[in-house]
Amino acid sequence: MVRKRLISSGRNSTVGRSLRPVWSLLFFTLFLPVSFCVAQDVHADLPSNGSLRIENRRGDVTVEVWNELFISVSASFTGDAPKKSPVIIRRTDQLLNVMVASDATRAAHVEVDLRLRVPARARVEILTNDGSVNVQGLPSMLDVQTRAGDIAMVFSKPLDELDISARAPVGKITATTMESQIVSDVPRYETGNGKGTSQVRVTSQSGRVSIRGGVDLSKDETTPGKGRKPPTLLGTTADNKGAGAPDMSPGGEPQEIDEGDVVRVDTELVSLNVSVIDRTTNRGLKGLGQSDFKLFEDDAEQQITHFESSNAPFNLVLVIDLSGSTKDKLVLIRDAAQHFVDAARPEDSIAVITFAGTSILVSRLTNDRDLVRQRIKTIETAPGDTKLYDSLMFSMTDALKDASRTRRNALVVMSDGLDGTLPSVKGDGSAVSYSKVLNEIREFDGVVYSVWVDTEYESLSDKDTQPEDFDTGHDRMAEIADAGGGLFYEVNKLEDLAGAYERVVADIGTVYSLAYRPLKDVRDGKWRAIRVKVSRPDAVARGKSGYFAK
Repeated sequence: MVRKRLISSGRNSTVGRSLRPVWSLLFFTLFLPVSFCVAQDVHADLPSNGSLRIENRRGDVTVEVWNELFISVSASFTGDAPKKSPVIIRRTDQLLNVMVASDATRAAHVEVDLRLRVPARARVEILTNDGSVNVQGLPSMLDVQTRAGDIAMVFSKPLDELDISARAPVGKITATTMESQIVSDVPRYETGNGKGTSQVRVTSQSGRVSIRGGVDLSKDETTPGKGRKPPTLLGTTADNKGAGAPDMSPGGEPQEIDEGDVVRVDTELVSLNVSVIDRTTNRGLKGLGQSDFKLFEDDAEQQITHFESSNAPFNLVLVIDLSGSTKDKLVLIRDAAQHFVDAARPEDSIAVITFAGTSILVSRLTNDRDLVRQRIKTIETAPGDTKLYDSLMFSMTDALKDASRTRRNALVVMSDGLDGTLPSVKGDGSAVSYSKVLNEIREFDGVVYSVWVDTEYESLSDKDTQPEDFDTGHDRMAEIADAGGGLFYEVNKLEDLAGAYERVVADIGTVYSLAYRPLKDVRDGKWRAIRVKVSRPDAVARGKSGYFAK
């Protein structure tokens, strides 16, 4: 597989949050007029970390844990016959992504139901809108989120041996174990307190959730595929290539598709996420279509093969500077953080970090809004000098070490930028240098937004923070956002902080996904500059700007 290193070139970056090569697997078959299904299963290998993300906004998802080391994917379709299947699989070094294309050009009137068999080591995340989710067996981690679909899960282990957090705001959770009902029609159910053997996170905004534990899956009649012979792995014959290699004709073009067959076609794509802002307002732009974008690699225009507005959830990490004279402003800081939580989308996970002389993880990543709000109420002023750079390093490593790799990451840091390493700022400051943390931000797999708060006061002596260091703090906060592919916000007084957080969350949710196959396919290790042009007046695409073709 070709690997491309992510690099940002600084202030003039034009491409979105991340840039990585992916193998896009497209499934094709001969479709019947009304109801039809893929004739045979298609298989793919998980990345080494086991991360699997399943997104189906147009139907149901069924997942069964099995004893094989690879995953099996099949789909059934109901509705108008599409010209090609909207089911897409992409694989990177960090994630296997199974998705159903949602845009109107990809058979929008077809209902698509996905069925997957996954190994026990899989870390599974499932997203649907109204479609139901059925899970039989226990992967190493399970995160299910649906807007209105029902969720049914069956596990062999008793529920009290698992770490379960289930939410259904309309109060429709039922949990049973060993034929005994534990709870019925409740809005919330939790077990384990973080000490269970496997993590299960479930949210259905308006559907029903059923959780059954202590079930003998070999005898359970609800287990899908019970008694069926496992499908044959593609690639076990001389005529089929394995799931880990590109399936291309000798000329480098995709193979011809035989009617009635399911053909696996691997196409090297460059995939990137682009945030678009209006220069006049510095706000994110919504409602753009594919025709609004032109994409260039080394000044040669490329054909955009995939486009969609991304609704994928984020891991949001809010980093709050509590150094300096914040005691009188603590209520404002807490209230602003609560506004940040309120503004985030329900499917986003949130963590909160505060710092001064040390970094404190106030709340780990969670979808539990009530828990985050309670933790924010405990925020107090912190002693010590300002260690902004150390806190950023902590946020990119320790705070995200247990995060689901199937989600995108975003850091939002609030500070005046006055790290103690600046000449006139009191204290020793961070152990990590500014240049080091800036390089780490450029390589960070996520976006970084910075909110600069003006704390400048009149300097009356050489023992006070000098004006030039206030200016340096401001400029470095702007550079941090630029290096991280995000946006920079200025707040002149803490009373305006809540509104700034709301704008940040809105802009994070305005991200477009584009992919293309480079016209220049020589893997010479050289730098490839990427430029995205938007046709709207005063619109500019922002983010990281290229890759090495290795």
